[in-house]
Amino acid sequence: MTDLSTATDHVDYEGFEIHVVPATLPGSDTRYTYTGYVCHPGVNPALPGHAVPFHADGEESFASLDEATHEAIHIGKSIIDGTHPDLSVLSLVTHGF
Repeated sequence: MTDLSTATDHVDYEGFEIHVVPATLPGSDTRYTYTGYVCHPGVNPALPGHAVPFHADGEESFASLDEATHEAIHIGKSIIDGTHPDLSVLSLVTHGF
């Protein structure tokens, strides 16, 4: 089981929120992918600079919604921890969002 009870819930982690939306891969009924974002609690992620969006890379897909959600949470945590090779929450911290 994942840390999320529904696709619209979020995971609180180290003072941030990780929001994930798993979905079926376009053109497939049996493979799944995800999109998500990291933000501070209570911000409007639709405003520029208030969230760090992320998604599954290229053709990456998963066997279940749960597997896609688990991977997305892992990616969100790596962004917050500073271990993701390309994405960071530094802009959220330095701008106060």
